[in-house]
Amino acid sequence: MKVVFVTPRYGPEIMGGAESASRLLAEHLAAEPGFEVAAYSTCALDDRAWENDLAPGETDMNGVTLTRFPVARERPKEFFGFDGKLRRSPRHVTWDQSTHWLDLNGPDVPELIDALRHGVADVAVFSPYLFLSTVAGIRSARMPTVLHPAAHDEPALYFPAIGDAFARSDALCYYTAAERRLVQRIYPVAEKAQIVLGIGLGDPVEGGRRGGDLLGLGDRPYLICVGRVDDRKGSAMLDTFFRRYKEHRPGPLALALVGRVRSTIEAHPDIVVTGEVDEPTKWDLLRDATAAVSPSAMESFSLAIMEAWEQAVPVVVNARCEATRDHCAHSGGGLWFGSYRQFEVVIDRLNADAELRRRLGASGRAYAQEHYQWPALTARYARFLESVVERGASARV
Repeated sequence: MKVVFVTPRYGPEIMGGAESASRLLAEHLAAEPGFEVAAYSTCALDDRAWENDLAPGETDMNGVTLTRFPVARERPKEFFGFDGKLRRSPRHVTWDQSTHWLDLNGPDVPELIDALRHGVADVAVFSPYLFLSTVAGIRSARMPTVLHPAAHDEPALYFPAIGDAFARSDALCYYTAAERRLVQRIYPVAEKAQIVLGIGLGDPVEGGRRGGDLLGLGDRPYLICVGRVDDRKGSAMLDTFFRRYKEHRPGPLALALVGRVRSTIEAHPDIVVTGEVDEPTKWDLLRDATAAVSPSAMESFSLAIMEAWEQAVPVVVNARCEATRDHCAHSGGGLWFGSYRQFEVVIDRLNADAELRRRLGASGRAYAQEHYQWPALTARYARFLESVVERGASARV
C-alpha cells in the first residue's frame, strides 16, 4: 500500500506537535511489511512566515520518501490583524471570511497540491487541520483521505472553510477520546471511519548528564515545561504563576522552560529559558525534574507529558485542557490546576512529598507503556488505513 503524509513542515528540526507526531507515525509505518510511505511538505521551518529555508526536492528520511515543495508566498502581515478580528466571534465567521483567513494563513504550496491531484498513492494522510495545505489538499486529492485534526477548542476550529475539510475527509484519526468528543460536538462526522490512536513513544536517549548541571542549577529541584515558549501555549500564565509562587514560597525550587522561544520571558533568578535542545539533553532534563508542567489549555494529546511519564516524572496540567486532564485522571500520573491557588497547592504537595511524586510518576509510566507503544499503535493504524482504502473515497461535495 502506498501512503503519503502531508504536513506543513516535516523533519527532526520540528519539535513536538502534530507535525512531529505525523513524522514519527510515517517512519514507523514505513517499517511495516507491505507499506510504501512518502511525505509531502514545504521548504519552511518556521510557520510564522513560511520562508523557504530548505531546498526543494526529494530525499529519503528514515525510510520515508520526502518531497519538499517551495511555498509560493510568505505569510502577509495583515493575517495577524484579520485573525484577531475573527477570533472575537468565531461562530459568526462567514464562508468568505474563513477562506480569506486560510489564504492568508497558508502555506500556499501549489506544486504540492498538484502532486496530490495527480498522485498515485492509495491514501493521503493530512495533519493538522488549520492550514491551507491541509484544507486545499483534502479538497484536491484524488485518493481517499485521512485527517488527523490535532484539534483543540480554539476559534479556527469553528470556521466554515475548516468544516469543509472535516466534511470532505474520508476518515478521521484522533489522538484522544477528548479530541473526538470535541470534534463531534461541532461537526456531524460520527458516521465517518475513525480511530482514536494516540502517539507512540520511543526509548529515551539520554546523554548521561545531570539535569541540574545542564541548567546551571546544581542540586536545586526544578519544574520543567517542554514545548514552545509561547503565550498561546500557556507560557505567560506559567511564568506569572511561578513568579507569584516564589514570592509566597522563597526557596530553591526553579523552573526550566525548554523549547523554541516565541514569547518574552523577563530574567528571573529562579527561571531558566534554554531555547531548543537536542534529544539527549531533553531526556536528561526530564529525568531529573521534580515535575513536568503542561500549562497549555489547547492540546489534542501532549507528547511532552508522555515523555515525562516515560521518565517516571509526575505531571501537572491545565484543568481547562480536556485531553491532558483525561490522561491524568485515567493514569493517576498527575494533578491539575484551574487557578493560581490550585497551582500553589499542587506545587506545594509535589515539592514536599517525594513518595507522592514516586507514586504519580510510576502510575504515569505504566499508563504510557500500556497504551502508547509504537508496535501496537502502528499495527492498529495499518489495519485502519487498509479499511479506509477498501471503502474507497466517499462522494465529494
